Amino acid sequence: MTPQLQMSEGRAALSGDWTLAALLPQLDHLRRQLEQAGAAPGAWDLSQLERLDSAAAVLLWRSWGHAWPTELTILPLHRRILARVAELPTALPVAASPPFNPLTALGGQVLRFFDNARGMVILFGRIWLDLAYLARHPGEFPWRELSANIYKSGAQALPVAALVGFLIGVTLSYLSALQLQSFGADIFIVNILGISIIRELGPVLVAVLVAGRSGSAMTAQIGVMRVTEEIDALATMGVSRSQRVVLPKIIGLTVAMPLVVLWTSAVALFGGMLAALAQLDLSLAYFIESLPRTVPVANLYIGLGKGVVFGFVIALVACHFGLRVRPDTESLSSNTTRAVVTAITSVILADALFAVFTRHIGVPTL
Repeated sequence: MTPQLQMSEGRAALSGDWTLAALLPQLDHLRRQLEQAGAAPGAWDLSQLERLDSAAAVLLWRSWGHAWPTELTILPLHRRILARVAELPTALPVAASPPFNPLTALGGQVLRFFDNARGMVILFGRIWLDLAYLARHPGEFPWRELSANIYKSGAQALPVAALVGFLIGVTLSYLSALQLQSFGADIFIVNILGISIIRELGPVLVAVLVAGRSGSAMTAQIGVMRVTEEIDALATMGVSRSQRVVLPKIIGLTVAMPLVVLWTSAVALFGGMLAALAQLDLSLAYFIESLPRTVPVANLYIGLGKGVVFGFVIALVACHFGLRVRPDTESLSSNTTRAVVTAITSVILADALFAVFTRHIGVPTL
């Protein structure tokens, strides 16, 4: 029955079904009537109510000013519903935020670090198990996904990598030339550009670019799959998420990274050669002829090795944080940010380890 409210001489009478479904079509009208009836104290007759639910009880209790009326006629069942609503607090208590404790904050960061490290180790082991399985079942290898990831993270990154590498080469060559001219050591610019770009700047520069470009894209893609429950759908169909989603991304970036490093280093050297020609009047032929003599080929191997390691680290970190995304947009954005920051930090740490363990390799001595 339609909910009705009748008022006469300080008395309000309710009848019909006072439920949420029945109230919605005329909710605004009934709310105004209840406010008018509640403003004038009097008697309330609820004995003609057919049905009363908690939503309507909350509406009545608020119109009464969170207090029982002086005279109330109501069935026992409906009184119990109103009594439960009356027991609810009018406002939820606001929990006081604990004071900032540096030790607690540091402990939380340490625990979070070990939790992420544990997750990456588990993912690393999962990759090796997948590779062992695919070695026994080569027909199930995800070649299409692998080629797509090599194209996205490798071929599509070549233009921006070339542009940044060229500008870095020009800048480094120009600044080095200004210092070398003052000592009359112009020809040593080949040594400086060759060692710094092939061994250090090329791999690290590409790693930072790829971490911000491809790494964030991988985390966002896997995170969206988590939000839209595509990862759960794969598990329901019996498809391994690591073999179809994670493994192609890690192998693809590991394969594409050294190629992008080689391309970027070559373009950066070309930019340095042009700057040396303009600043020091060193011909391109002299630069190309002197480069193999002054820069041992071991530096090229070190640079390509860094590319392989950096690509693997970036993809592993990106996939790890992508799988940790919860089904909400806030988690997606925060984990994408963490993935980029962690990947760049891991790359710099790995580069420092390379510098320590290869400090006697590929460095010409006088």
